Amino acid sequence: MTTENLDWISVGHISDLPEGRVKTVTARTTSICLVHFDGQWAAMNNHCPHQKGPLGEGSIEKGIDDKCWIRCPWHGWDFDPLTGRPPGGHEDTGQEIYPLDIRNGEIFVGLEAEPPHVRDVSDVMVETMTNWGVRTVFGMVGHSNLGLADAIRRQVGEKKLKYYGVRHEGAAAFAASAYGKLTGKPAACLTIAGPGATNLLTGMWDAKVDRAPVLALTGQVQTQVFGPGAFQDIDLKSAFQAVSTFSQPVLNSSNHAELMSLACKNAIVEQNVAHLIFPDDVQTVPSDKPAAEPVGRMGGTRVTPSQSDMKAAADLLNSAKRPMFVVGHGAYDARAQIIALAEKIGAPVVTTFKAKGLVPDSHPLGAGVIGRSGTPIASWFMNEADVLVAFGASFSNHTGIALKENIIQVDYDRMQLGKFHAVKVPVWGDIGAFCDAASPLISVNSEAVDQRSELAERWAIWRDEKQRRLAEDHGRGIHSFAIFDILGRLVPDNTIFAVDVGNNTYSFGRYLETKGSQRVLMSGYLGSIGYGFPAGLGAWAATQDVAALRDCKVVSISGDGGFGQYPMDFTTAVKYGMDVTHILLHNGELGKISKEQRSGEWPVWETDLINPSFAAFARLCGGHGHKVTDATELEEAIQAALDVNGPAIVEIMTDAELV
Repeated sequence: MTTENLDWISVGHISDLPEGRVKTVTARTTSICLVHFDGQWAAMNNHCPHQKGPLGEGSIEKGIDDKCWIRCPWHGWDFDPLTGRPPGGHEDTGQEIYPLDIRNGEIFVGLEAEPPHVRDVSDVMVETMTNWGVRTVFGMVGHSNLGLADAIRRQVGEKKLKYYGVRHEGAAAFAASAYGKLTGKPAACLTIAGPGATNLLTGMWDAKVDRAPVLALTGQVQTQVFGPGAFQDIDLKSAFQAVSTFSQPVLNSSNHAELMSLACKNAIVEQNVAHLIFPDDVQTVPSDKPAAEPVGRMGGTRVTPSQSDMKAAADLLNSAKRPMFVVGHGAYDARAQIIALAEKIGAPVVTTFKAKGLVPDSHPLGAGVIGRSGTPIASWFMNEADVLVAFGASFSNHTGIALKENIIQVDYDRMQLGKFHAVKVPVWGDIGAFCDAASPLISVNSEAVDQRSELAERWAIWRDEKQRRLAEDHGRGIHSFAIFDILGRLVPDNTIFAVDVGNNTYSFGRYLETKGSQRVLMSGYLGSIGYGFPAGLGAWAATQDVAALRDCKVVSISGDGGFGQYPMDFTTAVKYGMDVTHILLHNGELGKISKEQRSGEWPVWETDLINPSFAAFARLCGGHGHKVTDATELEEAIQAALDVNGPAIVEIMTDAELV
């Protein structure tokens, strides 16, 4: 190689490397094994040709022939320290040697001008992914996803993607799940093979059972070592089979653009997890194939209910004296039509806990949440209703929907209709289309009860009761009602709440009164502790991608047990300037489990927690942190945290029994 027209790049100083040693250095993006041996210096390609082991992490050792060799730290392959040739090698074999020059003790390596990037399989697939509307990736860059990560880096550079590097893959999974629940569009998760991929599984189950679209992109070991039990080689297709609607490996022979298109389409149409497995060696295979587009691959989603179903539903509603609507999470897109229909016939509207906020408590017909985390208002109207209309609700055992004789169930998923028991009128179709079609067909029964006045009366009773509960002071911490009463008053009308699991969740559902267009995200069917704060990160990322969410405030809520699952991802929020206010109810125990042990007549055992000061932790991480020990400090502390343009924790010392 001639030394003319080379780029000379500094890789260190002679004092950095003692005699008889090697080390890895980087010139531009080229990984180099730097050698200091026998008073001489050399620079060679750092990748062992066997499996790309890093020679610079090896050592110079004397062989049985008394000659010294650089020994690869992975599998023991040997190379001459100064020529890079293997034992018995010919002149034209071995490692590439780069020109080296030492100037005033500084070491320079000469490289040819960097060639243009050769488009590869990862480029084709990531470009296809962005064409399908994926705008955000959460993940961790590692040794078995570097080619894929580099393709993502290029799309980030072109401002077609945003990337958020997390501290634990489980946090990436929950963030992506929350993003999907909030937007109906998939975010992606990036992990390495083995443990990185398996760390996604809890969050992927959360997405699957709550019907959130997610794209999981996992690295994998090289294809040449599939199967025999190589390091971090596990059967990822089998591991993800139960948790995904689509799980496929990316091979040399794959139609790469089509494979990514199928993954994206499955995630969007099925509202589920789609998974792609990227072997390390396939990621950088050159490809001149074009990326795929979604044009012509998706049809309309509006399904109009049948006329016979509409007539049956209208007849039942027209006969109702006490109609009531139950709104589930699946009805979000039709919230305006549902409210309009409720207003026409004066029907109270309750929501499932997952759907809290879809019809705000501030609305004259809003009756709060039903079920274990609900209000006595919702329970009272549920007991009195003679016709229930359930929109996008599942009737699961935690939902709390009474098994009335007269139930109209409307859902776009036919499998959800009468899933657990028969209903009077199952209606398959788009919920908004049902409301539009039902409006001209129904009218108020002349014998119908004025439920608006009853709602006002029941709300007054419940608000008086909540105020009386503030007198319950055991001297062990602040009452949950005081927290959620103040929080509910201070947060904006467009707040997105990300709620964890535990006593804090029950108190939030019971005490916080929603208003405006507020949204609530939770680990609904899976009920996974630790969800709240990572979900807040996912919600904030969605506000950066979706214009309609751009001005929304994100508030996450957890107990000390929940936050302790992924605390280091608070530094993720600091790194990317995520404007998330975290309300942390600190009672020093897994309070919900203690309560269950007592109610089941078990001794309370192993639910106590040893915690740091989370407010101090937040400040050490570079965020805002405030610890509250007295209820009189709550309003000022919460408002100050909401005003921070960045991550903030309000740590509130609470009584585990006052929920």
